[in-house]
Amino acid sequence: MKLVFAGTPEVAVPALDALIASGRHEVAAVVTRPDAPAGRGRRLVASPVAQRAEEAGIEVLKPVRPRDEEFLGRLREIAPDCCPVVAYGALLPKVALDVPARGWVNLHFSLLPAWRGAAPVQHSIMAGDQTTGASTFLIEEGLDSGPVYGVVTEDVRHTDTSGDLLTRLAFAGAGLLAATMDGIEDGTLQAVPQPADGVSLAPKITVEDARLDFAAPALRVDRMVRGCTPAPGAWTVFRGERLKVVQALPVPERSELAPGELAVAKNNVWAGTGSHAVELLWVQPQGKKPMRGADWARGVRIAPGERLGAGDVG
Repeated sequence: MKLVFAGTPEVAVPALDALIASGRHEVAAVVTRPDAPAGRGRRLVASPVAQRAEEAGIEVLKPVRPRDEEFLGRLREIAPDCCPVVAYGALLPKVALDVPARGWVNLHFSLLPAWRGAAPVQHSIMAGDQTTGASTFLIEEGLDSGPVYGVVTEDVRHTDTSGDLLTRLAFAGAGLLAATMDGIEDGTLQAVPQPADGVSLAPKITVEDARLDFAAPALRVDRMVRGCTPAPGAWTVFRGERLKVVQALPVPERSELAPGELAVAKNNVWAGTGSHAVELLWVQPQGKKPMRGADWARGVRIAPGERLGAGDVG
């Protein structure tokens, strides 16, 4: 088939690579988000998908809005059979959905109908799921509600951050998307409607959503930290400044600390929760690079009874 691939971030690159390498389909063009400011100089930088497409000599389309007539006109000229999508980052209007004869097929990083929305992997970890996966489905106008072509499953490891899990799903999902394109072309795959039961939503996680509540059980704090790493980053307040918690470890044998209360030893720092303590393995003070929790604690000289989470950010 002739394909137009839509995607933007690094997590979409393995799928693009798989389609290019398949040799069975022609990736005629790539649709991605416009160049965005990055780095200290805030200069405009092309998306990872755009950079990979340019390396491969593939035409790149960067519409500000997918309903722009110039973009739609070019899409119609290319006349793709199908448009595979991975984390494109913009809603596709019906006028665009109607262009390819076999529709737009999305690779979504959950086992649909679970975790429809922008942050499925983060929500899966925060909810304590033991298994997740990726799904390919035919895009409709509803939110991730279209019929499903195929799935792959992936175990959620107890140390997984959302970054770890998303990386594994990106590569497993790349193979699934390529296989889905093959099955659509040869007629061996039929999309199956999603069940009405089991729907859950995974909206984008804001910085405010990522604030830790040390009155919650240690397991919840640990899942929040892992689910919000690398972005937006779980955080709390210490002495009126924001402190990111990059890695924490539940410590069931320490239950004497009040929620947020800190205890320090030579090579360790613990914080109390609503159940037992968590060890702060890595933290990132405001305006600084990540550092070991024990090094941070020595530097700030924590006083007896000091707590995390008290007060607002100054």
